[in-house]
Amino acid sequence: VITMDKQNRKAIIAGNWKMNKTATEAKALISELIPAVKDAGCEVVICVPFTDLVTAVEMTKGTNIHVGAENVHFEKSGAFTGEISADMLTDLGVEYVVIGHSERRQYFAETNETVNKRTKAALAGGLKPIICVGEKLSEKQMGITEEIVCLQTKAALHGVSRTQLDEVVIAYEPIWAIGTGMTATPEDANQTIRAIRNAIRDVYGDVAQNIRILYGGSMNDKNARDLMAQSDIDGGLIGGASLVAEKFEKIVNYNR
Repeated sequence: VITMDKQNRKAIIAGNWKMNKTATEAKALISELIPAVKDAGCEVVICVPFTDLVTAVEMTKGTNIHVGAENVHFEKSGAFTGEISADMLTDLGVEYVVIGHSERRQYFAETNETVNKRTKAALAGGLKPIICVGEKLSEKQMGITEEIVCLQTKAALHGVSRTQLDEVVIAYEPIWAIGTGMTATPEDANQTIRAIRNAIRDVYGDVAQNIRILYGGSMNDKNARDLMAQSDIDGGLIGGASLVAEKFEKIVNYNR
């Protein structure tokens, strides 16, 4: 049964560039990426800084690369100096947006509540949110990983309708594995992702089997195949390796 469900979910490999690449550098990287990922069997997404979005959308037109932003504000417009709304992103041709990345939670005071507000604003504005959840090392050591990530997931999805859920992607990123070279074992990652799926099932019922849940946290060209072989892992949110075309290409083509 599980494998049938998995076949019905199109895998996603999404690059999260974080605060890297000027527009000039983005142009160079994307021109390398276009031929490198053109035969991908999965959906390919690049989530880039705001200043790179125009370049990314223009360059990827007519290719199989989808473009995402790295954040979005929860109001439609107004006196929010320095913020970017969902309408501003969709008007550019942006399709996805990362919400609640652990770095946003850690350094920029994101909470479960603001993640929920951003998620609803993204969906209302026609964006597909990639909602990040994940536990700290101390929480893992306490044995409360599943409680933490299920709480974050349910909080993020509060007030999201069953039909809107089709547009949502979840990314499980254990905070202790981001940029540290430490990775959850494929089995552990799968078990946590299955718990997230079950938490969504508690609220939404069987549509939970359609939602795509990615693993982030040091997925690379060496371990992508093993992670992607798991029953519930539907893709990856890739940090550092997404900034190097040949590494990203290997992850995207994990099946070959």
